[in-house]
Amino acid sequence: MDLLQLQGKNVVVMGVANERSIAWGIAKRLFDVGANVIFTYRKERSKSKIEKLLAGQEATIVECDVNNDASIANAFTQIGEQFGVIHGIVHSVAFAHAEDLHNRFVETTRDGYAFAQDTSAYSLIAVAKAAKPYMTEGGSIVTMSYLGAERVLPGYNVMGVAKAALEASMRYLASDIGAENIRVNAISAGAIRTLAAKGVPSFNEILHKIEENAPLKRNTNQEEVADMTIVMLSHLSRGVTGETIYIDSGYHIMG
Repeated sequence: MDLLQLQGKNVVVMGVANERSIAWGIAKRLFDVGANVIFTYRKERSKSKIEKLLAGQEATIVECDVNNDASIANAFTQIGEQFGVIHGIVHSVAFAHAEDLHNRFVETTRDGYAFAQDTSAYSLIAVAKAAKPYMTEGGSIVTMSYLGAERVLPGYNVMGVAKAALEASMRYLASDIGAENIRVNAISAGAIRTLAAKGVPSFNEILHKIEENAPLKRNTNQEEVADMTIVMLSHLSRGVTGETIYIDSGYHIMG
């Protein structure tokens, strides 16, 4: 019996930057379980990266700039018309200006704050709204968060505030569209060496601290996060919505 029930399901994966991306780890697992993966990209550079990673494997790649409502609407109309039904969405999209991560938090600019919120939190709402008409068989939306949403982590600054807004948005969305059998959850992944992590000044210190203090005495990795995300996209988690699931070797429970 196929417990996951993802074979032949249409899942949109947003936010693949390179082979280290959490979103790419998830996409690989989706291919393994026989899902149809639809990738979105913001800039041509990202599109060519995805094509390179696919190495000839068949997949649909659609342009979607999450800072632009028309682009989001076009992307999901295109996906909906091509595939008919969307069963799942992986929202792995976040961005903040480098100076707003490097400066003291008190120096966050108005524009920098608004941009981080727009890209990292509002985009989930906009994507859910655009995808909902095509999620006619219910489905699962999974977004990517981080412990900086609820604790002050050095160098995370405005992104921590954006992730807090993301997690709150996830809960309100879960409540709002649950009646249509669409589930919305967040994965709070531990520190992983991704392109995004490079922007966090104290990243190496964070990795050492987790190894010392986490119950499992190690860091997590792309594969562990991908596996749990697959569970959250699948039939196995059909009773779960509005949750933040931690994949961080238990680090977040420690004092």
